[in-house]
Amino acid sequence: MTRDSRPIRVAIIDNSIFPDIYQPVGHWSRYLSAEWEAFTARHHRFPDLRGFSHVILTGSEASILEPEPWVFEEADLVREAVRSGLAVLGSCWGHQLLAFALAGPGHVARCSSPEIGWIPIRLAVESDLLGPAGDEPLTFSIHFDEARDIGGTFEVLASSDVCAVQAMRFKGAPVWGLQCHPEVDIPAGLKFLRDLVDCGFKGKEALLEALSSCPGDSGLIRRIVPAFLASPPRTPVQ
Repeated sequence: MTRDSRPIRVAIIDNSIFPDIYQPVGHWSRYLSAEWEAFTARHHRFPDLRGFSHVILTGSEASILEPEPWVFEEADLVREAVRSGLAVLGSCWGHQLLAFALAGPGHVARCSSPEIGWIPIRLAVESDLLGPAGDEPLTFSIHFDEARDIGGTFEVLASSDVCAVQAMRFKGAPVWGLQCHPEVDIPAGLKFLRDLVDCGFKGKEALLEALSSCPGDSGLIRRIVPAFLASPPRTPVQ
């Protein structure tokens, strides 16, 4: 595929379930230097992709292993975005959705251990999106499911002690998945964890353990967003 000349315009697909607790649009939009519009997936509201060059798939409190009807609609949208040559970035649940949509439902599974709090991720290869190979930046994470065995469809960019696919790129396209939440800074992460405990969300012990740990954030988001926006869309696959 070759690059095209569409102006940069970002569609943020908001996959949150409890917007009083989790506001991913606010987390992502404050780093965007381009025009953007948000769409609420649980309300079956999705963009006409002809009006956009880039798509961000946010995290969600939902499980990719228990998909509601809107999840299948969004998976169709992901496949359309890739066919249309758009640049796509998925975070956490959005990362898992990329594996679900492009590799198949058999490539997402429950984690052997949930990964909650501020964690180091190991960069396996150098990339504009994440930085030099061998670096171990700290970033916020909270997930109970994960992408697995995606080597035939994606290139693995990063891993962690308990998650083999912390970051990935769809082969031959400007499409990336990040299991972590680089867009969630330390204050937002602490508030999110406290609110989840207060509402009785699953994994209370792990949530409390994360709250008692020392947070650390390497600021990956300041590299990720400019690199993502600098990756132009490609001409559609025929």
